[in-house]
Amino acid sequence: MLSLVFDISIPAQEFLRVYQGTANRVLIRSRTGRTISLPARHLQPFLTRNGISGSFIMEFNAQGQLLDLRRLA
Repeated sequence: MLSLVFDISIPAQEFLRVYQGTANRVLIRSRTGRTISLPARHLQPFLTRNGISGSFIMEFNAQGQLLDLRRLA
């Protein structure tokens, strides 16, 4: 299993594009500099009235399939 840690801050107004159908992926840069294209639906559980912000860890297998995504405390 591989993991990446990243910090993200997306205002609610910008994430609204997902619901409007004009965006379905979010480009994220990990703390190690790796760029990830993540389906936006994986971030929806973390959406608040203010948007999405915080530090997260993403775990995936060797084939690149997402296994787990959670906010770091």
